[in-house]
Amino acid sequence: MGDRLTKSDVEKIEKEIEYRKLVVRKEALEAVKEARAQGDLSENFEYYAAKRDKNRNESRIRYLERMIKLAEIVDDESKDDEVGINNTVEIYFEDDDETEEYRLVTSVRGNSLANLISIESPLGNAIAGHKAGDRVFVKINEAAGYYVVIKKIINTSDDSNDELRKF
Repeated sequence: MGDRLTKSDVEKIEKEIEYRKLVVRKEALEAVKEARAQGDLSENFEYYAAKRDKNRNESRIRYLERMIKLAEIVDDESKDDEVGINNTVEIYFEDDDETEEYRLVTSVRGNSLANLISIESPLGNAIAGHKAGDRVFVKINEAAGYYVVIKKIINTSDDSNDELRKF
């Protein structure tokens, strides 16, 4: 089973694949040709760097194509009063006595440093489908977990600025 992706995620991935095939691939091949033309390949750093970049691009294309092929398409629509994909959620952490704000996203866009948490993470999985005011247990593993309270749900459906994760 692959990643859970929305239609928007698939469109972004397809755009990146197209860009990499039409633009980056062409530039990478040109860079390899230019470096090869400089002569002795055994001591030609530019040639090895160009080949590495070309191979990295091809690898990314294969990775993205495989991701789409194996993906499970999920709906990013949710009820107004329930936590769902692309909703911003204000959460109170009981153990720390702190309130944080996160946006629930698919795993391909997850970035904890930008407060974008994946629906497949322990916290994202636990709060999905719950309503404001619910006290939810977040299970980390069989022996550990913690409670959070969902304070507020804000419908934020615009995901146009979210970047796809790298490898």
